[in-house]
Amino acid sequence: MSRLTVYADQDPSSTVLDTTDAAQIAATLAKVGVRFERWDAPHDLPKGASNDEILALYKKDIDRLIAQDGYQTVDVVHMVPDHPEKAAFRQKFLDEHRHSEDEVRFFVQGQGLFCLHLQDQVFQVLCTRNDLISVPANTPHWFDMGTQPEFTAIRLFNNPEGWVAHFTGSDIGQRFPYLDAIQPKANQ
Repeated sequence: MSRLTVYADQDPSSTVLDTTDAAQIAATLAKVGVRFERWDAPHDLPKGASNDEILALYKKDIDRLIAQDGYQTVDVVHMVPDHPEKAAFRQKFLDEHRHSEDEVRFFVQGQGLFCLHLQDQVFQVLCTRNDLISVPANTPHWFDMGTQPEFTAIRLFNNPEGWVAHFTGSDIGQRFPYLDAIQPKANQ
């Protein structure tokens, strides 16, 4: 289940908002310039669906975003708990960073935790199946896929080279809960 938790950025114990209501999540994030949408697939994906099948299933929404925002590249990324480099990939995303382009992810299955540092607050967005998040260019954030990651996501890029991070040097991400710590709360 999708969840938004907002904290004061100087106090991880100070919860400003905690909601699982998709409309409230979208409205709250829109106020800080972040797009959050829920997409419906016309039918379930077959087990072991190819990347082309996944992209075809969501073609209408992908084409809409390309037309609206000029994305140039679309791909599908998979992460599984037995991936041999999962710890290195996870560590790479845990430090606060920015991108010179939007970071757009649609979760076909599984989950991930986006943490955005905006307006003296930290917005933790637990994205699950059918969630789209678009983090605007130059927004300080970090991402946690957990110690046992499992997700498939569609990524859209303005930059044909894909994901390029510019790290801020801040340790703020280490002061807030990671995905594994919020998991029991997320499953309630």
